[in-house]
Amino acid sequence: MKPDKKQSISELSKTISKERGRTNLLKEIEQKTIAFLVQRIPSWINSDMLTAIGFLGSIIILLSFVLAAHVNETYLLIGVLGFMVSWFGDSLDGRLAYYRKIPRKWYGFTLDLTVDWLGIILMGLGFMIYANEAWKIVGFGFVVLYGWEIITALIRYKVTDKYAIDSGKFGPTEVRIIISLILIFEVIFKGSILYSSIIACVVLFIVNIIDTMKLLKLADALDTEEKETKINGENV
Repeated sequence: MKPDKKQSISELSKTISKERGRTNLLKEIEQKTIAFLVQRIPSWINSDMLTAIGFLGSIIILLSFVLAAHVNETYLLIGVLGFMVSWFGDSLDGRLAYYRKIPRKWYGFTLDLTVDWLGIILMGLGFMIYANEAWKIVGFGFVVLYGWEIITALIRYKVTDKYAIDSGKFGPTEVRIIISLILIFEVIFKGSILYSSIIACVVLFIVNIIDTMKLLKLADALDTEEKETKINGENV
């Protein structure tokens, strides 16, 4: 089926996002931007190509850390470009498929998670290359904590049957912006990335704990409901 180009940006943003509930701070402007962009993607570019572009952004981020470590920290600014490329590919790949009415829900779900995880590994590796020996553990910690967040999203999907990529008011877009700001501050104030990264890891740890506790409470309630339903069924 061909996409309906007569829809307004607001209507289209709702249409292409109906399978994914968002709660992040920038959801309104982000969804409208995506709706604007998907209409202008050339027909020869498909969702898989956009996923590859998103992964290219992760490679650019890794490259920025390598250049910053061996040449000059100013090259960290290339990482900001990498996050922009990453956002473009990662945010538009699935939405383009919905816009063109050719979604592949489970294929896209599997591919996105795999590429996201590989991208996080590259980012953590880049930080470990850039950081001093004593601080490399922070990069490892970030990868572990972000992996925990991905697992939490998968568990939430299993428990609630709703796939959500946001944790409250923060989603991947907000995280990209925050890390980009950390890179910019590192160029201006050398050494600040170490302390900023520690703060980011602590916040991510707290968010993961809160999300996990909420899921455990919900899962426990569902277990109780299933037991009561089973008992009532047996008594009938």
